[in-house]
Amino acid sequence: MPDDLPLLEPFADEKAIIEPSEVVSRADVPDRAVICFYDSVIKKVIAAGPHKEFEPIRTAMGILPVYEIERNSERLLVFQPGIGAPLVVAVTEEIIARGCRKLIALGGAGVLDRALIHGHLVVPTAAIRDEGTSFHYAPASREIAPSEAALAAIQSVLCDADVPFTLGKTWTTDAFYRETPSRIARRKAEGCLTVEMEAAALFALARFRGVILAQMLFCCDDVSGDRWDDRAAQPRAVTLEAAFELAAEACMRL
Repeated sequence: MPDDLPLLEPFADEKAIIEPSEVVSRADVPDRAVICFYDSVIKKVIAAGPHKEFEPIRTAMGILPVYEIERNSERLLVFQPGIGAPLVVAVTEEIIARGCRKLIALGGAGVLDRALIHGHLVVPTAAIRDEGTSFHYAPASREIAPSEAALAAIQSVLCDADVPFTLGKTWTTDAFYRETPSRIARRKAEGCLTVEMEAAALFALARFRGVILAQMLFCCDDVSGDRWDDRAAQPRAVTLEAAFELAAEACMRL
């Protein structure tokens, strides 16, 4: 492999020309947040009870709303960060700059093991860094782990609720349409259970900014076989709405 690849240049822990704290102002936001990748779930949560709306995140593609709800009589921030590591990290950077310090992400993932049924929850203990964003936040390495405290909180909540889940590695990629058989085989050999597009970058961001973050993955399509199976018609082990409440409870335990 060429040793002059930009991603493998020495990591520089230095101030950037554009810092999030200079783009957005610190605000009276909750210090806890659920990063929910499912806009439909957020809309249901907001419609179901009292909420407060903060200044949205503004992007060239439109605005991303930022809400406050209440769980266990405490404040909780909820937002949808977009899809893909670069956008998700940029949006989460601005949420952190506003004052949020404890975050639980709820996202979807394809499975590399068909035994992980639709709606089963996987809790990543590490993410293989097959994307680019994480290398701008942490020194080069093959994988990166979530925050231990957040990982423990998720496990505690799922055990208390008697919800089946699986711990293991996830594969973070930038190329949705390049999940090839040979790459899938290599990732399975490394112990990866799922594939998604954000976990490694979020874990690296959390480490760089000194915040607490871990993720729950909702198992969706199956890329483990010779052909893609979207499994859209398969019954779900857990609903997305239930998964959101579990993520919220984990966040409140931080």
